[in-house]
Amino acid sequence: MPENPVLIYGLFFIACLAFSLIINSFLLKFAKTLGIRNTSETIIRWSGTSKPSLGGISFFIIFLFSLIFVSFLFADDGNFFNLRTLGILLAVTVGFLLGLFDDAYNTRPLIKVFTQMICGVILIITGSYIQLFDSNLFNYALTLFWVVGMMNSINMLDNMDGITAVVSLGILVAILLGMFLGGGFENPLFIIVLATIASLIGFLHFNWHPSRMFMGDTGSQFLGILLAAFGINCLWNGMSFQTDVPALMRFFAVITLFALPIIDTTTVSFKRILRGSSPFVGGKDHTTHHLSYLGLNDRQVGWVFVGLSVVSIMLTLFLTNFISTWKMWHNFLYGGYFVGLLTVLFMIANMNKEKEKI
Repeated sequence: MPENPVLIYGLFFIACLAFSLIINSFLLKFAKTLGIRNTSETIIRWSGTSKPSLGGISFFIIFLFSLIFVSFLFADDGNFFNLRTLGILLAVTVGFLLGLFDDAYNTRPLIKVFTQMICGVILIITGSYIQLFDSNLFNYALTLFWVVGMMNSINMLDNMDGITAVVSLGILVAILLGMFLGGGFENPLFIIVLATIASLIGFLHFNWHPSRMFMGDTGSQFLGILLAAFGINCLWNGMSFQTDVPALMRFFAVITLFALPIIDTTTVSFKRILRGSSPFVGGKDHTTHHLSYLGLNDRQVGWVFVGLSVVSIMLTLFLTNFISTWKMWHNFLYGGYFVGLLTVLFMIANMNKEKEKI
């Protein structure tokens, strides 16, 4: 552990932010048509302009940079490069490569799901699996469902300028603050979260409406597996690195912090299945699009998601750090927030049903 962590972490954050801006500027300047995919029946963008889908490359580069930094900073701590950490590194790398391949070749949905399951298996084998039931069989099944679901949710949410970056940023900020308040400030994983936050802020400079580049599947698959892994280790299996947390509290912490991607995927998938369409085929029927159909412009939709992310962060931090005894009214508060948000967004989607373009 460094002697002056606040100064070192602060400088590291600034370095990652600057690095993100430089990398994305370089990619934007020299990529030209690199990373711009051809039109496909499975790819329907809200933006009518083709732009490089290279933002995810900067995420992975800074992720690797954070690992190198940690290896030097915690050189005397033999607990960092343990099996669980290496498993997260491997799973994130596989997710990144999946996205990179998909950006280049438009991977078939079944291949994507199979590779996402491999990411989940890697986490399970290396100890990062949800521990909610007495039976590990159920725990493993839930972990696979969580990993595949989150990787697809983050990917599907990447349908309008800045949305996925904002939502992912909110989730990571809550995890970072939870680690800090819970005494995880000295944990090396704190640095990885900090670096990813910096990379997302830097990327938002290019992705906020009107955007100049997209993160692509390279970025959304990377973020999906990373968020899934941190969700397992920081929320599903205990909060703020405390393991003696009731299962119900952990469940509500997860669905509160991850409410936006869960609700968007649930709403879109449910409506598409009812119409007889595949959930894996792109469309302009997401929660973001329906807010736009109400008359909001893309920037205003982005700010709506910023506001909802802030609410989710505050509720999650209150739950994870300031509730010592779970009471009945907590069920109504957190259950009501999730169900209420789901209901409102679903009703808005039904109001604009005739404007959907699949």
